[in-house]
Amino acid sequence: MVADERRGANGMTAPPTHSHRLSRLVNIGIPYLWLGLFFLLPFAIVLRITIAEPALAQPPYTALWEWIGDGMLQIQVNLQNFTLIWEDDIYLAALLNSLWVAFICTVFCLLLGYPMAYAIATAPERRRMILLMLIILPFWTSFLIRVYAWIGILKTNGILNNFLLWTGLIDTPLHILHTQSAVYIGVVYSYLPFMILPLYANLTRLDPTLLEAAADLGCRPIRAFLRVTLPLSMAGIVAGSMLVFIPVVGEFVIPDLLGSPGSLMIGKLLWTEFFSNKDWPLAAALAILLLALLVVPFVLMQRLQTRMEEGST
Repeated sequence: MVADERRGANGMTAPPTHSHRLSRLVNIGIPYLWLGLFFLLPFAIVLRITIAEPALAQPPYTALWEWIGDGMLQIQVNLQNFTLIWEDDIYLAALLNSLWVAFICTVFCLLLGYPMAYAIATAPERRRMILLMLIILPFWTSFLIRVYAWIGILKTNGILNNFLLWTGLIDTPLHILHTQSAVYIGVVYSYLPFMILPLYANLTRLDPTLLEAAADLGCRPIRAFLRVTLPLSMAGIVAGSMLVFIPVVGEFVIPDLLGSPGSLMIGKLLWTEFFSNKDWPLAAALAILLLALLVVPFVLMQRLQTRMEEGST
């Protein structure tokens, strides 16, 4: 009806009114304003810190410019923080280890999360909300408390070792806490819902008649899953993988509490540079490097997900 009112006598659409243009400007401007205030501005501040030098001051870095008298402005730019990252092996080792841990945990979350999401999506509707509530329920508890709970489970005299000793499966307690395996367990447990929820949202939109048609054509259930369900759920796989991989790369709490002191991850190294060494410029350079490495795969995966969604429609 609104479109008809905007049409003139010749059937052409009338130009948008001032209120319509203002409404469109507000709808477009608010997201860009939000992005500018909470992403671009903090990014600019961090980028400004990277080209400074550490100093015993508050804040602990030098000013970008200063007046030296006679109306002369001196600008000091320091790019050694980026070169130091590539020259010192400890930073590259921490970065590579973070990417490796994030990749392994993403794979485990996918292997565990896909069957769970598929089971929830194919369950009767009256049970779906209950099953989803069980997935979301851990979020009602503090993240730090949940990680601390794994210390009581994985330690030498913890619940897991006591259970295994009671069943007779082991004779001596297993050393799991403060190992790389403990980090994998804690990360997979913490980020598994981020894989399940996008997969569930994608699987519930699949047309069940496609599987019925595949069965009528003589396709076995496993083959139907590999040829029909799995390709159509790739958008959910990509979304869940991004939600797990990206935050795990910068994870700090879980490696610090469950990992060994020798296992370096970029999040723990950032915390050390910021709060222990007070080297804010170097820490900011690490943060910029990490962001640059994550933005490229994020954009590529987002484009891939968009193409998959367009191809499925």
